Amino acid sequence: MPVTDSLALKDFWPWLAEHANCILRAGSPDVILYDDDDFYWRFTHESPQTLLVQLMRGKRLVGEMFVEPDLVTSVRISPGDKDGTIFDLMAQADGEEQVLYYFVMAHGFDEREPAVAPARHGRLH
Repeated sequence: MPVTDSLALKDFWPWLAEHANCILRAGSPDVILYDDDDFYWRFTHESPQTLLVQLMRGKRLVGEMFVEPDLVTSVRISPGDKDGTIFDLMAQADGEEQVLYYFVMAHGFDEREPAVAPARHGRLH
């Protein structure tokens, strides 16, 4: 995995959607969504200004998170404590950086990496 400290949301979001089965959890100050073998992640656009991440079980909605891309200034990448890699979607507020949303992935970012699910899922995207 190349060493990357941050990247643009426009580069991260398509990669994230291709690696949806690699998401361990996602969150914001208002919500935390945890992956499960019975769940899958769905990415849609609520509007041009809003990205929508949904956690589904079959046809049932388990939870969802709305992402406002205009507020995200960068995606900060850091190693997780014992599981995966953390991708913090950052914003500037009152001259300070803050985490608006985050995704914990089973692996780090590598745009050349094929979209294959980790062994814990045993399924392809």
